[in-house]
Amino acid sequence: MNCPRVDVDLWKIRHNTRVVVERLKTRNIQVTAVSKAVCGHPAIARAMFNGGAAGLADARLSNVQRLRQAGMTCPITLIRTPMLSQADVVVQICEASYNTEMVVISALAAAALRYKTVHGIILTVEMGDLREGIMPQEVACMAQRVVALPGVALKGIGANFACLSGIAPTPAKMQVLSDLANDVEEQCGPYLQTVSGGNSTTLPWALNGSSTGRINDLRIGEAILLGVDPVTGNRIDGLYRDAVTLVAEVIETDAKSVGPLVDQTDPALARIHLVSDTTGTMRLIFALGHQDTDATGLTMPPGHTFVGATSDHLVIGTKDPTLRVGSEMRFQMNYSALMRAMAAPDTQINTHNDLPRPKPRDARRPNNRLALV
Repeated sequence: MNCPRVDVDLWKIRHNTRVVVERLKTRNIQVTAVSKAVCGHPAIARAMFNGGAAGLADARLSNVQRLRQAGMTCPITLIRTPMLSQADVVVQICEASYNTEMVVISALAAAALRYKTVHGIILTVEMGDLREGIMPQEVACMAQRVVALPGVALKGIGANFACLSGIAPTPAKMQVLSDLANDVEEQCGPYLQTVSGGNSTTLPWALNGSSTGRINDLRIGEAILLGVDPVTGNRIDGLYRDAVTLVAEVIETDAKSVGPLVDQTDPALARIHLVSDTTGTMRLIFALGHQDTDATGLTMPPGHTFVGATSDHLVIGTKDPTLRVGSEMRFQMNYSALMRAMAAPDTQINTHNDLPRPKPRDARRPNNRLALV
């Protein structure tokens, strides 16, 4: 197979989704699976949906279009505030969208009337992350304006955490969101179908045993794809961390002096790290670089160390003498590395294991506790 490539085990994606869905179900919370990190890859999104997700969500219309063209007919929600210029497309391919601007909601309403449909509106509330969102004290007023518009229907409210400012969800913030849902219903009338408490970072709160209030939906992508808690980076018990891996090929293997061979007047050269030839460590150079992924977001296999990366080279140190030019190596990725690898034009996406199979012996029985190891 070609390199670099992303190998995706669809059975493990389905397994991870099912575990998260089952654990949250005991808390009366549904999972909306987020496909944006994999650029709306249809096979991966389908595995998430078949794992029990209530629907799919994405931040880019191009990804949603890819899913629809592949025959996906399940509910899909746009989780980034729609561009005003794309209102017509949004109402045609998305059942609902998260919104913060009344001018955009008005455009969606007009477009929905033209296409003789009703588009669902979920209002995004600012809960401290300082990215997008309506201030809590303004939510009820905006909700009243949405209810008065033909062509759209107020479906719910939601919040975002730990993206821009790293603000984690807390019981107090979740209570505020629950109270806002009650206030909106009292002032506007319609029952809110969705009260979304955030993304994968909300999982520890959702499964800690305390009251979940009105929260009945989480938008989960990272935990399913990578099997980790986004805040700590620790593995979530019962989930596979290697459902998605990045594979790169060795193009050079040698040992080079740690000392500079020339005066490093170029600041870029000054940042190059070289492995000493006196330590028994060999350098491996891979055909992979910053244009392909976030090199700093890769986890080296045991016995290997990150040396550095440029636009199209990754250098690591190893004491494994068996690796040769043409050898392949697998890397685990964090969310940043995954997103860039999936979007890189030269990266091949390889999906496999799309059929059910017996549970492996080392797969732990799902429980209702979020254990991080």
